[in-house]
Amino acid sequence: MKKIEAIIRKSRFQEVQEALHDADINFLSWWDVKGKGDAKQGLIFRGVAYDISAIDRIFISFVVRDKNLEKSIEAIQKSAYTGESGDGRIFISSVEQSIRIRTGDRDDESLYNESEEM
Repeated sequence: MKKIEAIIRKSRFQEVQEALHDADINFLSWWDVKGKGDAKQGLIFRGVAYDISAIDRIFISFVVRDKNLEKSIEAIQKSAYTGESGDGRIFISSVEQSIRIRTGDRDDESLYNESEEM
């Protein structure tokens, strides 16, 4: 199992969510976050300088079976891409164990219902 975390443009979230759904990834969590990259932007308002280089982003997190890893990555890459600096990052890490609290199912079985063929 792998945990995928991605930081993407807020404006591309709907497209990413739809692409993941099309890739049969329907369970994810997300947070509104702010980030700061290399770009330096400032604004002077009434003689006071303000740093406005913090950018609104979405942080997405979900766990997938190993067999769904590549299609999940591809879905995020294609749907979040604008070709401009600041498109985001994808991070992948290993998950040692997963347990569904309600049933006690472990690992791959804990990620989806038995009726689902993922």
